[in-house]
Amino acid sequence: MQIYQAIVLGLIQGITELLPISSSAHLAIIPWILGWVNNLGFEEAFEAFDVALHGGTLLAIGIFFFKDWVNLLKATYNQVVHKEKTRESTMFWYLVMATIPGAIIGFILDKTLEIDSPIIIAIALIIMGVILYFVDKFSKSNIDYQNLKFKQTFLIGVSQALAFIPGVSRSGITMTTARGLGVEREAAAKYSFMLSAPIVLGATLYKFKDFVFNLSFFVGVFVSFISGILVIKFLLQYLKKGSFKGFAIYRIIFGITIIAINVIK
Repeated sequence: MQIYQAIVLGLIQGITELLPISSSAHLAIIPWILGWVNNLGFEEAFEAFDVALHGGTLLAIGIFFFKDWVNLLKATYNQVVHKEKTRESTMFWYLVMATIPGAIIGFILDKTLEIDSPIIIAIALIIMGVILYFVDKFSKSNIDYQNLKFKQTFLIGVSQALAFIPGVSRSGITMTTARGLGVEREAAAKYSFMLSAPIVLGATLYKFKDFVFNLSFFVGVFVSFISGILVIKFLLQYLKKGSFKGFAIYRIIFGITIIAINVIK
């Protein structure tokens, strides 16, 4: 893999993984549009590199929410050792319980169903774009991050299983589910980011043996990390007053574009 390819893919991953527009769709479609998938060496290196790029956004989430993670772990330690139950320790167990079903279901579906058709990806982008738009528009915003309950966190976690379909988007489906349950937009985004960490960490460790630690690897991960940090900061600030409408419209336009390109090709 060339350095310029690593930069482009790292940038795509950092931006699209954390926005509700599907990183898997972009990482599948853009190399296809650019003709990179015709290069056998690129295809062979891409699967593990894709996971490594997710490691870059994982690092972004870890650093951006560093204080949150420290508080969660410290509170959980105090609960286990000193029997001191707090809101932070409760949230830690919510994250654990929300991760398990989505991870198991997603892993099974990912191993049994392989979907890489541009048309299917385009349809998923469009359908989820429409759903995101209407759910966000008509849902209430009466639950903030501190008042999330087990029911909301568990259902959001289970919804992650649908992210095995390229174009659905893990961030997209979790934020949509959160909004449908009445979670505020900013809280929906933050919880989606926090919830992604355990699964991405697991995937990174699982694929670690396949990583090729060359210059392209480090450049791609670094670009993914930096762009991820910027996107997290942007989205949390934007959602204080903005909505998901723009992202829904983008998904629909991108899906239609993919279909048009597929027809032309």
